Amino acid sequence: MIHGKTIFITGGAGFIGSTLTGRLIEDNKITILDNLSRDSLKDKPFRDHPNLTVIAGDVLDYDAVAGAMDGANIVVHCAAIAGIDTVIIKPVATMRVNMVGSANVLEAASKLDRCERVVCFSTSEVFGGRAFGSHETDNTVIGAVGEARWTYAVSKLSEEHLAIAYHQEQSLPVTVVRPFNVYGPGQVGEGALRTFIQRAVRDEPIEIHGDGTQIRTWCYVDDMIEGTMLAMSHPNAVGETFNIGNKRAVITIYGLANTVVRVLGSKSVISFIRKDYADVELRIPSVGKAADLLGFEAKVDLDEGIARTAEYYRSVN
Repeated sequence: MIHGKTIFITGGAGFIGSTLTGRLIEDNKITILDNLSRDSLKDKPFRDHPNLTVIAGDVLDYDAVAGAMDGANIVVHCAAIAGIDTVIIKPVATMRVNMVGSANVLEAASKLDRCERVVCFSTSEVFGGRAFGSHETDNTVIGAVGEARWTYAVSKLSEEHLAIAYHQEQSLPVTVVRPFNVYGPGQVGEGALRTFIQRAVRDEPIEIHGDGTQIRTWCYVDDMIEGTMLAMSHPNAVGETFNIGNKRAVITIYGLANTVVRVLGSKSVISFIRKDYADVELRIPSVGKAADLLGFEAKVDLDEGIARTAEYYRSVN
């Protein structure tokens, strides 16, 4: 699908960025800019591939971004402060990296000689605390000012607006993707399903924050990568925003924990602990736009994705 390109990926050492790199590395030249705070790349078999250049740097440094990006045909902006625990502890860094960093990436991309596509990663969090069948054109909802949870959502929404503004004003070929709860092998940092699986393979207790009635859809990383590659290459993607998720994999958090235990034959005991932060009670996307314009459809259902992910964590433990 994508061959002979020079691709620049911010946050390329992270979970999704490194998985995307693995899919593209044989047929393309890839440069990654990452501060390596969450390094999933170190465990990848292609980390020393001759087509790969890794630059330790920060998206807050415009000169570093522009220098590393020089000569790229395709830009994928994955770098962000993410993960609810990190966001709550570091709301200032969250907003600076997600807004100023994104502004640096978009400005540098606008100066490229042969920029064919810029893909910016947003988040399903822009739909706020309750989102059922949410379409890309639905109103975005941000929680109360002062609630640190929402600094991530509002900063990523600012990135979306800026990206589309660059397209409208400067004809930059931008696409925005909104991932919905991505999981899978190589995930680093926080994530409920990752934690559940890692504990289940060791028969350790699984803790649920709150009462477990929160509803999510879960997207296996391979499906997210397929959606991203379509955003990178499909002509219909330019100037558009897409929800990328698996609308079939809908389950409560309590149901998710039980599914993990069942699929893995685990002896883990499930318990509940207090939740001290704002949470999303319902998050189910409409993915019809991605299906209609890009031909995207998630293929890996929840049981299979859990089994694949567990196999990976067993192999690295």
